[in-house]
Amino acid sequence: MITDELKSALESLGLELFGRHIFLCADATDPKCAPKERSLESWEFLKRRLKELELAGPEPLVYRTKANCLRVCAQGPIAVVYPEGVWYHSCAPEVLERIIQEHLIGGKPVQDFAFATNPLATKT
Repeated sequence: MITDELKSALESLGLELFGRHIFLCADATDPKCAPKERSLESWEFLKRRLKELELAGPEPLVYRTKANCLRVCAQGPIAVVYPEGVWYHSCAPEVLERIIQEHLIGGKPVQDFAFATNPLATKT
């Protein structure tokens, strides 16, 4: 049974509307890939820029999630963008700006910072 509270969240977050989802490793309990302050700076930048560019909100083009840890404990902060499954390293604000402009908006992964690709696909 879907409650009114869940329906409200579905609508306010636009969960059935977005085309890309970015996860960013930030605020880890035991930070290993980047200092906590740097990862939080990147997270705040990502939130602000997506809002400024009107890519987030009730009719989002991009959904964002802060992950405690993406388990790639090197060259962080680490991000991954789906549905393409492109993994990025060194996600400081200037790198995130490129990811936003080139990948999230333009559809072209930023090869300078991409280190793995694994699009989600259904297995038959």
